Amino acid sequence: MAESAEAAFGVQLRRSRQAAALSLRQLAARVGYDHSYLSQVERGQRPGSVHLAQLCDRALGTGPALTTAYEQPAEAVARAEVQRPGQRRRAEQPEHELAEAVPSALAVAPGGGDLLESVRLGLADSYGPGREGDEWRAVTATYGREFATTTLADLLPDLTADLQLLRSSTMPGSTALTVPAAELGVLIALTLTGLGRIRSAGRWWRTARAAADSSGERAVGSLVRGWEACSGLVERRSLPELQVLTAEALTLTADPEQTARALAARAQVFAALGDAAEAQRAIRDLLALTGELPAQAPSVFACSQQEVYGREGGVWATLGEPAAAYEALDRALSTCPPERLRERAELELLVARCLVIEGEVAAGLAVAMRVLVELPDQWHTHPLYDAAGRVLSAVRGEESGRAAVRDYRELLRRRPFDNRTVGSGSSSGWLQG
Repeated sequence: MAESAEAAFGVQLRRSRQAAALSLRQLAARVGYDHSYLSQVERGQRPGSVHLAQLCDRALGTGPALTTAYEQPAEAVARAEVQRPGQRRRAEQPEHELAEAVPSALAVAPGGGDLLESVRLGLADSYGPGREGDEWRAVTATYGREFATTTLADLLPDLTADLQLLRSSTMPGSTALTVPAAELGVLIALTLTGLGRIRSAGRWWRTARAAADSSGERAVGSLVRGWEACSGLVERRSLPELQVLTAEALTLTADPEQTARALAARAQVFAALGDAAEAQRAIRDLLALTGELPAQAPSVFACSQQEVYGREGGVWATLGEPAAAYEALDRALSTCPPERLRERAELELLVARCLVIEGEVAAGLAVAMRVLVELPDQWHTHPLYDAAGRVLSAVRGEESGRAAVRDYRELLRRRPFDNRTVGSGSSSGWLQG
């Protein structure tokens, strides 16, 4: 929106809020945005978003008035600006448009993908047998390092382009690129799960497993199954199915990092089944490996002490043992880098869940609401809302009638990742710690 359009929308938002006799804080609680951010929008200092306008229309009972006020000036500005296709900055584009546009900004190789990258990979392969495989492993290693600190909206189009390019680089019947294909499959499956596209994620897990098994590298097969089992808990997959995956992951390799993730998944599955003895046995085996793990994982393909403690905290919370959960979560949070916003948010929600389990419902909901409101929208994911939903599920009896519970339930309905929007309107308070 142009500056004048931002100011006009802000004025209308303020008038509508005042007409509904709501304070900024009351409206913020209803729409799940920080009140200081809403204040900036009303003063024309921040642009807002169509999603915010829709939420405010719903909260204030203004029909489509605010949404229309936001969209019409934006359309006028768009018509006034002559842009080439793909000229819009990535941070301004909806995620589905990004996926469709890749790789329109550059020439496309016949099989899909960036022409320059295709040429580079071909040149690398010409230097000797196997070099293309090495190049692709370097590509997936980079994604693995950056996965935890990259928003899914930014990750999806790049993954799409490279998957197209990998497909065009693979010769029929060849297994030379099956390992990077399996690793890219894991990344795309995790990304799709994060975006709530569970069915598509399931298909990609099958593809990743097939690629891993074709490679003949047992550690890669364990990697895929371990991550699939962990992700499957969020996807609400069949628990017996996940038991099979963890068992297969454990038999494929003795690598400490892949064994650790498989044991973590196994403990979580048994906890979900209500088998406390088996869950605790898996936790003991898991903790025995921590000395062989890095404190922080350099890549999503590795398993760290931080991940172990976070998953341990989730197991104790599921078993109704908040004291043990707090101890594990304290260790996880103390080793989780501040730039890993998704991971820190999920750990904080586990803390909130433990507070509710202990009977501190108001405190637990306050923590959970702070996480959801202060975390910028582009970092909101399906796993985050799964963790947030478990906080609500821990509320029991008469406590479920609290006004705070109703407000929290309304906040859970927001789920900004469902709209595939890029960018946010939430406060940057989370980034500041």
